[in-house]
Amino acid sequence: MLDQAEKLRRLVLKDREAERDAAGYISRPRIITVTSGKGGVGKSNFVVNTAIALQRMKKKVLIFDADMGMGNDHVLMGFLPKYSVYDVILGNKDIEEILITGPFGVKLLPGGTGISRIEEISKSQRENFIKKLSLLGNLDYIILDTGAGISRDVLGFITCCEQVIVITTPEPTSLTDAYSLVKAINYFKLKNSVEIIINKVMNMEEGRKTFDKFSNVVNRFLNVEVEYLGSMSEDKRLIQAVRQQSPFLISHPNSRISRDINLIAGKLIGTKGEEGGGIQELFKKIFDVFS
Repeated sequence: MLDQAEKLRRLVLKDREAERDAAGYISRPRIITVTSGKGGVGKSNFVVNTAIALQRMKKKVLIFDADMGMGNDHVLMGFLPKYSVYDVILGNKDIEEILITGPFGVKLLPGGTGISRIEEISKSQRENFIKKLSLLGNLDYIILDTGAGISRDVLGFITCCEQVIVITTPEPTSLTDAYSLVKAINYFKLKNSVEIIINKVMNMEEGRKTFDKFSNVVNRFLNVEVEYLGSMSEDKRLIQAVRQQSPFLISHPNSRISRDINLIAGKLIGTKGEEGGGIQELFKKIFDVFS
């Protein structure tokens, strides 16, 4: 883990020292990593439905399901992909063959086990894969849906993005695990700020109070800023939507949780976050971190 930490720090410093050429600057997608301290907090539901909400707001969104071997974004969208990134990198598949187009044009790139087997990838295979990614240009947002907990994979994907969103719930165990994740981000100096979503709240007041308690602890013990992005209501329609394999924003557009997601998506659009270097630059960073 220490070798990995040093590699993460070097990449962070490299990114921070890079200067943009103002004259030739081209708008790039914002790369957002969505993660959580533990499973079962609604992370993938947040990712899929937020992507749909952004797409409906005329933004072009790509989801990269980076929960290696355990990703289920395709299930929530009602698809069963045959291939993944692994088949493009080490096989002979093209991006178009593995890319899933979901509701309102949201794109989904299944992660499979491709990144976890990155040591098998040759330099020529990496370069060929990066070239294939050029077909995925013209994006506004790339959302990485990671696994839960503190792991090499999760910390690596956090390093590769411009914006980190941590999902938690008001449950003490969930908050404790979320704090441990933020503590790791702070310890390895991966990011200066993290945004928080409180899921499964009874009302908006509970969401704000939960965040305030969490923020007080973080501010007291850690040197990282936490910002409140919003809350998601406890809603039985979410369970129905999962069983129907239809995102709740589609099957229950007037529900409380759909309202919550639309508010959060609106905040994301209004936030002046840093822009990334596009899908090709993202995977170059991923290869650097995980190799």
